[in-house]
Amino acid sequence: MMMGRFALLLLAFASLQLFCVADDDNNDDDVVFYESFEESFEGRWIVSNKDDYKGLWKHSKSKGHEDYGLLVSEKARNYAIVKVVDEPVSLKDGTTVLQFETRLQSGLECGGAYIKFLRPQEAGWKPEEFDNESPYSIMFGPDKCGTTNKVHFIFKHKNPKNGEYVEHHLKYPPSVPSDKLTHVYTATLKRDKEVKIMIDGEEKKKANLLVAEDFDPPLIPAKTIPDPDDRKPEDWDDKEKIPDPNAVKPDDWDEDAPMEIEDEEAVKPEGWLDDEPEEIDDPEATKPEDWDDEEDGVWEPPKMYNPKCAIAPGCGEWKRPMKSNSAYKGKWSPPLIDNPNYKGVWKAREIPNPNYFELDKPDFEPIAAIGIEIWTMQEGILFDNIVIAKNEKVAKSYRETKWKPKFEIEKERQQAEEEASGLDFLESIKRKVFNALYQIADIPFLSNYKPQILDHIKKAEKQPNLTMGVLVSTVAIILTIFLKLIFGGKNQQCPRIETKPVPVVAETSDDQGSDGEKVEKAEKNEAAAAARRRRRET
Repeated sequence: MMMGRFALLLLAFASLQLFCVADDDNNDDDVVFYESFEESFEGRWIVSNKDDYKGLWKHSKSKGHEDYGLLVSEKARNYAIVKVVDEPVSLKDGTTVLQFETRLQSGLECGGAYIKFLRPQEAGWKPEEFDNESPYSIMFGPDKCGTTNKVHFIFKHKNPKNGEYVEHHLKYPPSVPSDKLTHVYTATLKRDKEVKIMIDGEEKKKANLLVAEDFDPPLIPAKTIPDPDDRKPEDWDDKEKIPDPNAVKPDDWDEDAPMEIEDEEAVKPEGWLDDEPEEIDDPEATKPEDWDDEEDGVWEPPKMYNPKCAIAPGCGEWKRPMKSNSAYKGKWSPPLIDNPNYKGVWKAREIPNPNYFELDKPDFEPIAAIGIEIWTMQEGILFDNIVIAKNEKVAKSYRETKWKPKFEIEKERQQAEEEASGLDFLESIKRKVFNALYQIADIPFLSNYKPQILDHIKKAEKQPNLTMGVLVSTVAIILTIFLKLIFGGKNQQCPRIETKPVPVVAETSDDQGSDGEKVEKAEKNEAAAAARRRRRET
C-alpha cells in the first residue's frame, strides 16, 4: 500500500512538472512585445516631427481582409514612426526573436520595408525627432532599389577599445519576395552566437555573429593592419614586365598604313539610283495648326524612307566599300620581357591593430524602441503583427494563427484572378522564372555576380521580352563560375548580355529624397521632349 501511494505521488509530481514545462513553452512572459494594429496607432506610436518626414501613416485594412495594419499611404516620401517599449529588451542572454509582417500591396520598385530596433534614449535621440541618425541595435527587413534586393540584417556594435559603434552587415542576405502577398520575416538570435533568418517560416540564411565570413565588416577586427605611416621606397620597382630595350623595329614595318582601304575591285551595282536620296519629306505631312514658329522653331515635315530605294540596289552617291588592309600593322612597340629589377607588389608592413578586441559573444545594446524609418517610391506598404519574443515557439504560433490564414487566402485569390484573366499559365510560368532567378542570385558562390544578375532580372520584369535574354545570361554566368571552379584559372569577368537600357534610380533606399527628385525631374523632361517630338512628327 505504501509503495502504491508513493508511486501515485511520484506520478502526480511528474505530471505537474510536465504541465509546468508545457505551460512554460508558451508562457506569456516570453512575449516581450506584440503590436497587432487592431487599434489605431495614434496616441500609442509617435510620428517624427522632422521636416524631412512628410509621409502620411494610416491605420488601414489589408486589401481583401478585415485585418488592420500600419499603412504607408503616399509614394515618393520619407516616413518615420516609433514605439517605445515598456521595458528595454536585453539581447545578451538566451534566445530573442524579432518578427513582423509586411505586404507590398503596390509592389516595390524602390524603397525599404524594414524595421529598426532602437537603443535606449540615453544614446542621444528623442522619439518625436526620430530619423535616420537615431541609434539602433538591429535593422532588419526588406529593401529593394535598382540592383539592391535584399532582406537586411544589420547590427551595430560598440568597439570596446575606441568606443565607436560599427555597422555589421549580413553577407549574402536573402532576396525580397517579388509578389504582392503578405510575408512574415523572422530573425532569431540564439545564445550560441547564431542568427537565423526566415521568410514565411522557411529558413533562408544562418550565420554566426562572430565569424568573419558571415558579416561585413567582421565583428572581431583583424589583429594586424597595414602601417599607415609606412611608405614605398623610391627605388622599389613593382613593374613585372618592361619593354625590351634591345628590340628594334623591323625595316618593313609601315606604321602609316591604314587599317582599311577601298576595295578597288568593287563595281557599282546595276540600277543604282545616284540621284535619289534615301529619305524624303513625307508628302502627306502638314504643319499642325497650333505650331508656334517662335516657340517650336521652323516647321519641317518628317522624313520617310524613299519608296524608290526599296526596289533598287541602293540610292545616293555610290562609294566603293572598305576592306581590311593586309599591309596594316599599326604602331610598333617593343615586346615585353621580364623585369630583372622586379621586387614584387609593395605592401605596407603589418602592425598590431590598436582597435583589436576579442569577445566570447556579442555585447548588444538593449532594444528600447521599435522604429520604422524608410524612404519609398511606392505606396501601399502595410506593416502588421510586430513581435519580440524570447521563445521560437511563440513566434511560430503567431505565424500559424496570424499570418498563414491571410497568406492562404491571398494565394487562392491570386490564382483565381490569374485564371479569370486567361493568363494563368503564362503568368505562373513568368512568376516561377523570376522567383527561381532570385533564388539563384542568393547562392553564396554567385555573390560576386549578384548585382549583375539582379540588374538583368530588374530589366526583364520591366520588359518581359527580355526574359529569355536574362535566362541565357544567368545560365552563362553560372556555367562560367562552374567551369572556373572545376578547372581553375584566372578571374574572369562576368559575361554580359547587352539589353536595352532601363532607367534605374539610386542603389539603396536610405536618404533617397534628392535622388527621387532627380528621377522625377528627368521623367518630366523626357515626357516634355517626347511630346514635342510627337508634335513635330504630326
